[in-house]
Amino acid sequence: MELTTDRLLLREIALNDVSAIHNLHSLSETDQYNTMGIPESIEVTQQLVADWLLTIDQLPRTKYVFRIENHKKEFIGIIGMNIGRPKYKNAEVWFKLHPLFWNNGYATEVVKCMLQFGFAQLTLHRIEAGCAVENLASAKVLEKCGFIKEGRCRKKLPIRGEWKDNFEFALLDEDYFNSGTN
Repeated sequence: MELTTDRLLLREIALNDVSAIHNLHSLSETDQYNTMGIPESIEVTQQLVADWLLTIDQLPRTKYVFRIENHKKEFIGIIGMNIGRPKYKNAEVWFKLHPLFWNNGYATEVVKCMLQFGFAQLTLHRIEAGCAVENLASAKVLEKCGFIKEGRCRKKLPIRGEWKDNFEFALLDEDYFNSGTN
């Protein structure tokens, strides 16, 4: 499956993406607010990608993970959507971009693409997202995409041996379709 924006291609990850994903997860800049931590070896990343690939054929589908690349085929990062229980018609979106591509509007562009996918194609009712309270850049992206900050969860995120607070964001289908920005 592929999704596109004006500047980017999102295609479902494949085994040949392991090296790029491992490099992304191994950067201290992208690990700063990440609960996963830096992988101990490429085998850890291989297992993570293998687990993601197993979900492609699941019915109902529980995860979507996309490689983000520009028109030059440069790896920019990954974005995913974890689908909740079918009755609730909800999901959580998450993203991680390579620092070389920060501050270009790419995160906002791919999150908006995932919102379109989630609300228009998957007919979700609610899409959620979260970020560490210190992660001001991600919070700004979510707000630019129309997410509403619903609250702060105290000491929710295990990051490098410490519990960090998390901002919780959400967007409803009615808000998305009535905003005029989709």
